[in-house]
Amino acid sequence: MHILPTLSTLFIVISAIFMAIGIAKVKNGQVETHRKMMMLAALSALIFFVIYASRTVFIGNTAFGGPDALVPYYTVFLIFHIILATTGGILGGVQVYLGLKEKLARHRKIAPWASTIWFATAITGVMVYVLLYVLYPGGETTSLIKAILQG
Repeated sequence: MHILPTLSTLFIVISAIFMAIGIAKVKNGQVETHRKMMMLAALSALIFFVIYASRTVFIGNTAFGGPDALVPYYTVFLIFHIILATTGGILGGVQVYLGLKEKLARHRKIAPWASTIWFATAITGVMVYVLLYVLYPGGETTSLIKAILQG
């Protein structure tokens, strides 16, 4: 079942690429292209979230399968990534709203923070993927539904 984590990670990377293009375009005065790129970035992030949430509920999350000595470091890193992702998702939603409502002063003020956090989210997300599926064999997976029904 590595196809879903691979697919969701791909969409986060695509989101970051669209965002980088959008930032470059607005700096060159290409506002309409910026808007299109940012909407594609938001759509890619939303597709990631739908895949991730569905997988979490129905299939489950994969536990870290690396050496026990690395588990505390992985856990701290994962918590850091989750905080970044949550913050980035919220800021991304705010940015889409502000941009669509043409509240551009606030949009411009938040943009450096939102983009930096989103790039960090994408990078750490890829790192989590590499740790779970490339460097080490994935650990146990338990679906949220199964955990609730057995609990």
